[in-house]
Amino acid sequence: MTKGHFCTILFSMLRKDKFIVRYRNKILLVAVLLLIPSVIGYLNTGINYDILSYLPKEAESMKGQEVLDKDFNLASVGMMVTNDLSDKEVVSLKDKIEKIDGVKKVFWRDDVLDITFPKEMIPEALQKQLYSKDSTLMIVTFEEDTASEKTMDAIAKIKEVSNKDCYLGGMSAIAQDTKDLANSETVKYAVIAVLLSLVVLYLGLESSVAPLIFMLGMAFPIIYNFGTNIFLGKISYITQALAMILQLAVTMDYSIFLLHRYQEEKKKAENTTNDMAMVKAIQATFTSITSSSVTTIAGFLTLCFMQLRLGGDIGIVMAKGVVLGVICTIFVLPSLLMIFDRQIEKYTHRTLIHELKKVPDFVVRHAKLLLLIGICIFIPMGFAQANVKQYYDLTSTLPSDLSSMKGTEELKDKFNMNTTHFILVSDTLPTKDIQELSGKIENIEGIENVLAYENFVGGGVPGAFEPEAIKDIFENGGYKLLIANSDYHAATDEENKQLDKIHEVLSQYDKKALITGEGMLSKDLITTTNEDFKVVNVLSILAIFVIILITFKSIALPFILVLAIELAITINMGIPYLTHTTLPFIAGIVIGTIQLGACVDYAILMTTRFREELSLNKSGKEAIRVAIQKTSPSIITSGCSFFAACIGVSLISRMDLISSLCELLARGAIISVISIIFILPSMLLLGHKLIEKTTKKWPIAKEDQYE
Repeated sequence: MTKGHFCTILFSMLRKDKFIVRYRNKILLVAVLLLIPSVIGYLNTGINYDILSYLPKEAESMKGQEVLDKDFNLASVGMMVTNDLSDKEVVSLKDKIEKIDGVKKVFWRDDVLDITFPKEMIPEALQKQLYSKDSTLMIVTFEEDTASEKTMDAIAKIKEVSNKDCYLGGMSAIAQDTKDLANSETVKYAVIAVLLSLVVLYLGLESSVAPLIFMLGMAFPIIYNFGTNIFLGKISYITQALAMILQLAVTMDYSIFLLHRYQEEKKKAENTTNDMAMVKAIQATFTSITSSSVTTIAGFLTLCFMQLRLGGDIGIVMAKGVVLGVICTIFVLPSLLMIFDRQIEKYTHRTLIHELKKVPDFVVRHAKLLLLIGICIFIPMGFAQANVKQYYDLTSTLPSDLSSMKGTEELKDKFNMNTTHFILVSDTLPTKDIQELSGKIENIEGIENVLAYENFVGGGVPGAFEPEAIKDIFENGGYKLLIANSDYHAATDEENKQLDKIHEVLSQYDKKALITGEGMLSKDLITTTNEDFKVVNVLSILAIFVIILITFKSIALPFILVLAIELAITINMGIPYLTHTTLPFIAGIVIGTIQLGACVDYAILMTTRFREELSLNKSGKEAIRVAIQKTSPSIITSGCSFFAACIGVSLISRMDLISSLCELLARGAIISVISIIFILPSMLLLGHKLIEKTTKKWPIAKEDQYE
């Protein structure tokens, strides 16, 4: 069934039977009952705190991770730095950690050389790995992957049994801290978003009760959306943090459009009943709501085409949220508005956000100038957008006072370890080649040391040392493992060049060798997201272009609306270049899609009202004046509520990834409002003759009828 058929059937049902008005109490009862399974679904939905796990399975780093997990039980590794502990105390701590459920093994010097022997008897390479002055390093492996609940719980217990001067670093520890921080902040996000949105709604709506009714109505689709996520198994912590805020902001538009039109219809005639007014309001806003929602849904679904599966995670949840938001706006919200109509009408106040009076005339008089300004801004901001710096190091998103951040810093300061490369080569390579290979890798700039089983056998190794005890760590499943510790941070140019040099060396010995670990995972992340950005941007614009074309049956309108929207996005994404701000790697993709989805609602509302006024035999100038005036309260209130919900989160979040995205979304909402109120009407007015010629059944403007 096509969108057009679905909309026609639903619209006919509404007109014929006055379904919503007649059965509003029953509709509300069903809606309330559906909350029960939704809450159960929400409580049973898992959360993934490891973004790198969303990399495509065919990426080299992910293939390596699979080998480490399947054959070496090393897919999840933590590095424990202990300070000022005796060897006996370290052994005692090691025993405690190994007894924790979820811990596979803890590797330390006593696995290969009894602590009764001096540490100087350990081979130099291993000694440098395990000791640094008064500090020592233990390697902790876990039974399950980094993002599993079992691993998270194990890390939490390790922190409990460890001394104050012990620090756990590595990807697993970072994921666990991310979990704790995200869980502690998510409720705060919801509270601040709701409160600030209520403030804006209070300023923009005449009724003091309506904002509360809106929030009550919004609770239904939000709870439904989170509840139905159970069918996905797990969602990312980013999706969890942003979904509620974005769903609140995006679908709030539809509620505002409906209420404003409902109030307008009630004032048109004295004999108009509330039931009649609501039916007319639904009919009048139906096209705007469904059309804008379809374009928004399409924008979100384009994220599913990302190779980075995080895009599909966000896209599906957000698209599903918009669908549920539209359904609840059409069915549940009218029921609530009519049930509480007396209270809404009784408790009123003066608003600060109201119809624009002078702006419509200003736009009409200066349409050409406004369009020229838009063009002049678009070009340099397009350049700025293309040159914004991005970061891919996930540790950069977290506060420095977290224990995993301190652990990572300890690894750097005490052991010159920023990242660890896990290198997998064929087990058919002879000892001599492995030793040569290790030496060449160790000579690469930035490599601190290289560990391999072959380095612990042969002449010069003390007799008390038992290399066989660690053979299982370095040789399994048809692979030999080399562990290379790097001085460089993951996702930096230095480390990426280092990895390229390692690949060059490996190709001399084993062309099928694999590299994994945080550094390689981050390198694959950079490659993947750069490709995704190009694909998603093109697809999202194309999808919305086609939907607008079908909705309005026009060739010119898709170009006009998309250009107005892209202007707003380009300005928003270009500003960080001017402020020398570095953005998280997913910012361009996520913001481009979300802002596109939000902005298109305003654009369709403005265009639909312009067409409606033209159909009343008005001139182009008259029609655009009324369109701006009548839609401005809805657009401004919606945009400001979007801004308020996002800016509050950006200010309180300690996670830079979340904070940056919300700041961009907040700013994008305001820029979108300005673009739709000033630039889009100018384009519609100046291009309305072209629109007439290229649009099926487009009303002819009054001044054109006599030409």
